[in-house]
Amino acid sequence: MTHDRRPYLYEKHLEIGAKIVPFGGWVMPLSYQQGTVAEHLACRTDAVFFDVSHLGTVRCDGDSMFDAIQSALTNDLRKINPGRAQYTHLLNADGFVVDDIIVWWVSENEFDVMPNASNTTGVTSALPGVDITADRCVLAVQGPKALDKLSTFNPEFASVGRFKVERFDFDGVEVRVAGTGYTGERGVEISVPNEAAEKVFDGLIEAGIAPAGLGARDTLRLEAALPLYGHELSLESTTLEAGLGWVLGLEKGDFTGKSAVVAEAERGPKRHLAGIMSSGRQPLREGAEVLLEGRSVGPLSSGNFSPVLQKGIGLGIFSEMLTPGTSVSVALRGREIEAVVCPLPFVQKAK
Repeated sequence: MTHDRRPYLYEKHLEIGAKIVPFGGWVMPLSYQQGTVAEHLACRTDAVFFDVSHLGTVRCDGDSMFDAIQSALTNDLRKINPGRAQYTHLLNADGFVVDDIIVWWVSENEFDVMPNASNTTGVTSALPGVDITADRCVLAVQGPKALDKLSTFNPEFASVGRFKVERFDFDGVEVRVAGTGYTGERGVEISVPNEAAEKVFDGLIEAGIAPAGLGARDTLRLEAALPLYGHELSLESTTLEAGLGWVLGLEKGDFTGKSAVVAEAERGPKRHLAGIMSSGRQPLREGAEVLLEGRSVGPLSSGNFSPVLQKGIGLGIFSEMLTPGTSVSVALRGREIEAVVCPLPFVQKAK
């Protein structure tokens, strides 16, 4: 008997040919009839939308929420203002990453805190918010033509700028839209109450925006060198090791794990993020050992095939700092694959 949660739009996905797989305690679309590579390339050249309703939403409303978020999460909300989104981390007392999170600062005393699929309870235990994940859908519209196509359905949604947050009245409900995403392309994420979600879903299809599944979302984020919780970020890795020191608000007051972070910053991280690209089309895989001059410097935390580069690519957090251009090899299925250390991102993100 399965206990995986279904997204509210589950039946809509089945109607348009989704292949459904378990993911983070949910069952979600992996791909549709056109397949992952086609969906990936459509996002890089045109526009697609993803159902990312498996991601959590913890609504934090009230006078005390600014201070609560400041003391729980790493980034400094004073860097932004209401109407903006911010990427941040939740750490444990030892400085390891419990989750990476996007905070939508909707208005002065209203925040939507967006954790990863399996980590919502970790956020609700750290913040005095309400889990509204079951009450809304989140549809991410991404790609160089995303906003132009979206504007034919709803110009207000398409008007939201990068890392801005706005809310609109739509079909009798409040819809929240942020200029965020996880692909390296332009776009927005639309948080819509369930009762209006089918209308938004249908509107995106009618606007010529193709659906895409989590398979393409993963290869897109890998090309853009965006971290994935459970891979580059985990309870065994730190923010600094993942090359994300900019999300540490060391100049603000105390936050969970700050003393451990300060100590790590003073001595320097023990491991370092790097990108690896194979010499051929062989996909790289999570767990494959990366060898420098014949000795292992650690495993890949993520790996796949890049549809844009037509090469195998991977990320890892390694025991040595690897310089772009350095030749390495990847131990994969009993043989060594020639590879090179690459500058990140693998594919340049849209401006």
